[in-house]
Amino acid sequence: MMVQVPRRKVLVGAGLALLPIYASGAYANPFDAFNIRNFGARGDGNALDTKAIQRAIDAAAASGGGTVYLPAGRYLSFSIRLKSRITLLFASGATLIAADPAKHSGHYDLPEPNLWDAYEDFGHSHWHNSLIWGEDLEDVAIIGPGLIDGEGLTRFSPDAPWSVGAGRDLPSTQTLKAQIAKNVADVKSMNGLGNKAIALKNTRNVTMRDFSIFRGGHFGILVTGVDNLTMDNLKIDTNRDGIDLDVVRNAHLSNLSVNSPTDDAIVLKSSLALGEVRPIENVTITNCNVSGYDVGSMLDGTYRKSQLKNITPHLTSGRIKLGTESNGGYHNIAISNCVFDCCNGLAIESVDGGVLEDVTVNNIVMRDTTAAPIFIRLGDRRRAPAGTPIAALRRVTINDIDAYCLDKRYCASITGLPDAPVEDVTLSGIRLIYPGGGTASDAARLLPESAEAYPDPDMFGVMPAWGLYMRHIRGVILRDVELSTLAADARPPAVTDDVSGLRAEDLLAAKSGTPLQAVKL
Repeated sequence: MMVQVPRRKVLVGAGLALLPIYASGAYANPFDAFNIRNFGARGDGNALDTKAIQRAIDAAAASGGGTVYLPAGRYLSFSIRLKSRITLLFASGATLIAADPAKHSGHYDLPEPNLWDAYEDFGHSHWHNSLIWGEDLEDVAIIGPGLIDGEGLTRFSPDAPWSVGAGRDLPSTQTLKAQIAKNVADVKSMNGLGNKAIALKNTRNVTMRDFSIFRGGHFGILVTGVDNLTMDNLKIDTNRDGIDLDVVRNAHLSNLSVNSPTDDAIVLKSSLALGEVRPIENVTITNCNVSGYDVGSMLDGTYRKSQLKNITPHLTSGRIKLGTESNGGYHNIAISNCVFDCCNGLAIESVDGGVLEDVTVNNIVMRDTTAAPIFIRLGDRRRAPAGTPIAALRRVTINDIDAYCLDKRYCASITGLPDAPVEDVTLSGIRLIYPGGGTASDAARLLPESAEAYPDPDMFGVMPAWGLYMRHIRGVILRDVELSTLAADARPPAVTDDVSGLRAEDLLAAKSGTPLQAVKL
């Protein structure tokens, strides 16, 4: 007996029959999807499909929620506004292309006002100027094996009106006026431009899974004030930051590949962008690859490393980082089973008055590390309102790290300040291999405190140790730590300065193939 299917449902489901995996399980029944083709989308890569995509989203929202389906095709678009209880489902072969205001007739949504944008750069302070954005939402998802191509996005983002010491020592009146005037001009130049692929603000219950982003602008994904976030099986190959999580709670990132040679891959922040002091907390990052290959070469599978011909600071960033914006602090962060390749190492920073505590890092492999493999910094930039206290950094545990480092200048380091020491750090099961080649003059260097400097592994210049440098720490455990060089190095393997409560168990070092020997501190 033949079952008659209404012609309307056949049309709504057109193109979906080839994707049976989406008809059940985690994805919506195809007959329940709002196919953007039925709302006027052409998908030829030439005509703007912004209005058609938005009509599909609005129709789904008006019916109480649903799945907005992008079948195979190339959809050119300016800003798309998500709504609650909406899932964007990308088919295999579906590409959402960011339109270029200079080439296409249109513009991105204007950046919304933010009274707190003096304390973080422009990109962190606005969400509407994005390809896909949503605010004050719940129960949203972006899923499916398609691609977001940020061709028409800009990677530019103006700095804050002032960037150092905002809460304590403002620049002179004339300098401040000049900085603010430049910032106003820079911000005005951004009107109509988009600088993020996806941006979500004050949203709960968010899932992102299975899609890819190519050249995502300043941020491939920026989520701020988002509670209950799941990201899984994403591939991001971009020209600045890959993923920025700002003041989120209960976030779980897994099976991600993020290639970002000119900026950070996965970044955790706790800024003042929402106008409140709020921490980022309860975050897990596991089974991820971060890298600094040439842009596009991760997605095309060539993994080119042309940048490595000449190693210079920041040339291949691509790391996992806690910081820099850290007003609200960090609580309960767990990072495990990740690979760093052709990029900077792990960075853990608190410099804007927040408390960073209870962070664990386990099972990390680093190859071709272009700066310090481990960089832990408590500083006093304090880009925050007047009266903000100095930062704190405590209870950090790092286990089972294997790193091969390319740059002889920057060893692993843990540094606090004389009046604000780092507290309770454990390094265990650490294997770090360096190139060697440091000189006696390098060994004699006395490092500046640089309390207000932007925190990065090159902030002190060439380090006086080739393996590990520790300063202003109260309570540190070194257990089963091996340091080695491939060539001779005139510097000592490890240097301590103002460190109390040090327990070193099996801290070993070897230079240029010599046997491992115990290091005396």
